[in-house]
Amino acid sequence: MRPAAAAEDPKLTGSQHDQRVTKRERVLTLLSRPEGASIAEMMQATNWRQHSVRGFLAGTVKKRLGFVLTSSIAAGDVRRYHIKARRGR
Repeated sequence: MRPAAAAEDPKLTGSQHDQRVTKRERVLTLLSRPEGASIAEMMQATNWRQHSVRGFLAGTVKKRLGFVLTSSIAAGDVRRYHIKARRGR
């Protein structure tokens, strides 16, 4: 057996590996929608707890990736988060 073959995930073929979507990509997709996303929607998409979602928003989305993260709350609705274009660096 080749060493490289042992390192590959046997469950994923070439096309499946290319189509794998990370939790980070899921959250960024939700935040990019015109209506944005609530904490509950992000928790459901990633199976993270609330504090993990908030930490991801502050640490990764804002600081590491440099997106402008905004939040809004409509009357009788939950707080929704949305990302805008990246900040200039």
